[in-house]
Amino acid sequence: MAELVTIGGQTFKKRNPLGVLGLTFITFGIYFFVWYYKVNDEIRRYERDETVSPTRSLMAMIFGWLIIVPPFIAMYNTARHVQSMEQRVGVQQTVEPSLTIIFMLVLSIANGIYVQEHLNRVWERALGTPAMPVAPTMPPPPPDR
Repeated sequence: MAELVTIGGQTFKKRNPLGVLGLTFITFGIYFFVWYYKVNDEIRRYERDETVSPTRSLMAMIFGWLIIVPPFIAMYNTARHVQSMEQRVGVQQTVEPSLTIIFMLVLSIANGIYVQEHLNRVWERALGTPAMPVAPTMPPPPPDR
């Protein structure tokens, strides 16, 4: 269900987005929180940014519902980090952080599919394999003699 990839001496998981959805359903939503913590930890390690706190993000997601706003901010920030990572490695179609807010309003577990798919693109691109099919290019013309 998940493939381990090593980038820059760090190990990351390339998860099946539908697996994230399935495990979330099977565990009555608990896996979503496990996934969310792990994704934020991977973002922190990949970006080498100690200001990204997986625990703080998870707490905002779990307990922030008491004052409504924190889960939305946490998911938006997570998506923004993934978008930044995608841009850095050259992924063409990046995650849209504001779309994660819409997913949270409509069906919050859809965020797992959406964000994980984009995170997988980062891992693929960072490994050197294309994240999306690339159009073939024309070979250069032969040199003039």
